[in-house]
Amino acid sequence: MPYNIEWIIPRLRNPSRLWNIASSITFAAVGIVSKIIIGNSEWLNKTTVYNKHIIVRALDLRPKNVPLITVSNHHSCFDDPGLWATLDIRHGFNRRKIRWSLAAQDICFTNVWHSYFFMLGKCIPIVRGNGVYQEAMDFCIERLACGEWVHVFPEGKVNMYKEDIRLKWGVGRLILESPITPIVIPIYHFGMDDVLPNEPPYIFRTGKKVTMNYGEPIDFSGLLADLRASKTGEMEARKAITDRIQEELSRLKAATEKLHAKL
Repeated sequence: MPYNIEWIIPRLRNPSRLWNIASSITFAAVGIVSKIIIGNSEWLNKTTVYNKHIIVRALDLRPKNVPLITVSNHHSCFDDPGLWATLDIRHGFNRRKIRWSLAAQDICFTNVWHSYFFMLGKCIPIVRGNGVYQEAMDFCIERLACGEWVHVFPEGKVNMYKEDIRLKWGVGRLILESPITPIVIPIYHFGMDDVLPNEPPYIFRTGKKVTMNYGEPIDFSGLLADLRASKTGEMEARKAITDRIQEELSRLKAATEKLHAKL
């Protein structure tokens, strides 16, 4: 029987001061370890980040009420926190600024100890197969309504074989139902699965190269206006939004693959 996660999101909605302190400590500890493994230095692995100014600009300059959504490919279980290890300390260690992230319930929330750890890291349990109208998605929309940052792996799983798979429509719902149109930044990366392979033994490797590439924000204002003006149904609207993300990620993948091959 799956572990009962019904208590988790209500707890995330009402954090205590002690909880926030524990969460800050968790981010600092995980951030330090991740930076050692994969940060912008060459301590253990060589990580090259392109267009980092895009995420820095979104974190520092967007108005307080404007939410942020980042979307990326998913090649390794280390993608999160590995992606954010490349951020500056003032961003990556700041629990108020750092992302919320959807995480698979059947992998990350299998018992109480795992649940607390991922909760302190601002992870939200998503139940695969339960569709776009589950509590985790409602919670993400609440966070977006507060102008916060939500990260999504829209492939819905670790894409171990780097196949071109259709993205899940949940991200389309987040953008469609966000009270204020979010800034949506695509990210593509290669090499994370070399640092932490998807096959046993599951141990971190050294001497590997990682390439991260931030794409320009995707402007959804025109598409959303057209969808609403034409009174497009919710399902069709979610699909149209997700298809746009898929197109942008596909373009970013091709560009990032070339950059990764040059290193």
